[in-house]
Amino acid sequence: MNKAELIDYVAEQCDLPKAKAQEAVDAVFEGITKTLKKGDDARFVGFGTFSVSKRAATTGRNPRTGESIKIPASKNAKFKAGKELKDAVNK
Repeated sequence: MNKAELIDYVAEQCDLPKAKAQEAVDAVFEGITKTLKKGDDARFVGFGTFSVSKRAATTGRNPRTGESIKIPASKNAKFKAGKELKDAVNK
């Protein structure tokens, strides 16, 4: 499922025009993004948790030249599925 398909699904399930469904989906994504930017977790009981993981700076190698390169520290978003979602997928 991509974003357009999600918007169509929300519009159909909630009996909304597609424009309103798109606003709702965009608002959910924006809310999760803003929460993660602040460094907080977005928890949805039964569904899962979005969180930020920090990656330390490391030294790597350029596979083409063998030269050492510095890989800067970064933050990544991650998702951990909740019990209800895991159970639904495994049925």
